[in-house]
Amino acid sequence: MTAIRTVRSEAGFTLIELMIAALVTTVIMGVAFSTFDNALQLNESVLNQADSSQNLRAGTNILTRDLMQAGRNLPIGGISIPSGNAASAIHRPSPPNQAYLFDNTTATSLSSIVTGSAKGPTVDGRTTDIVTILMDDPFLSSLTVNTSTTAGAVPKLTVTGDAFSVGTNTAWLQGDSAEEIAAIKVGDLIYFLNATGSTIQTVTKVDTSNVYFEAGDPFNFNQRSATAGSITQILGSAMTVRRVYMYSYWVAQDAGVPRLMRALNMYPATALAGIVEDLDLNYDLVDGVVNPVNVNDLPFTSGGNTFSASQIRKVNVHVGVRSETKSKNSNDYLRNHVSTVVSVRNLAYVDRYK
Repeated sequence: MTAIRTVRSEAGFTLIELMIAALVTTVIMGVAFSTFDNALQLNESVLNQADSSQNLRAGTNILTRDLMQAGRNLPIGGISIPSGNAASAIHRPSPPNQAYLFDNTTATSLSSIVTGSAKGPTVDGRTTDIVTILMDDPFLSSLTVNTSTTAGAVPKLTVTGDAFSVGTNTAWLQGDSAEEIAAIKVGDLIYFLNATGSTIQTVTKVDTSNVYFEAGDPFNFNQRSATAGSITQILGSAMTVRRVYMYSYWVAQDAGVPRLMRALNMYPATALAGIVEDLDLNYDLVDGVVNPVNVNDLPFTSGGNTFSASQIRKVNVHVGVRSETKSKNSNDYLRNHVSTVVSVRNLAYVDRYK
């Protein structure tokens, strides 16, 4: 029987075959790399869009919440502030390199919303607004502070109104973490009210039983020598005292990036969101007749009538943000905007269903 032997060719691929194989491989790799690059760009776009949306939510949620609470448990007409010939300027929380004042020359009270059209910095060619919002502390109970001659261990105000004792109300000085109550501290604002009127003072010192309001506070609210609007004018009878919070919003450069800033009282502002390119607020007012809308600043005069901030019914908020980095597809930032309307229930809110 003859054995069958397999013969294997020793010849390799031809040059043409190698070129065709290389071409096919190049095409396949090109398609793969293009698909991968498109996927990376799509992922980047999604991340940038999510980034801008997160910035937008972070900024507007807190701002709208504070606007909704503006004027909570405060007089609709505002709180009286030192005014008159003997009063000096009252400082307003302001963006960096600015030094705005609250109006105590033509006005005698501090409104729960203080407008500030175009008082913020210019970002990408657009001016920005600022706004200051005032409300009471919902957690710390109010005190009834008596005159200094009242008998017993009750809260008492000094005869000059520059301090009061808290009596047995230790939460004012110690706080209560279980009840989310923060202790009174230097820089806090205290609202005073009795049948004679109201005013506001800034805490400058706290000890084991007293809260002090010395002259020269950061706002300059503690002007007991003012001819009107200070605590001097309402001394003589017991007062209700309550802590109030003042929140101010503006856009400022934070490490070279424009961010939405929120300041409590005169404490340093904290960044809420970035990168913010636009903060625009206007206001709808109510007087039962004209009811102006989209008013940029207050007080506002129209047809011989002057409207005050206490007549604000709605706040129209517009915030614009962009992504932190540029998109590779467009070589530009992804931008996101939101416009919302906030009803200010503690001022001139009108229930249309009543």
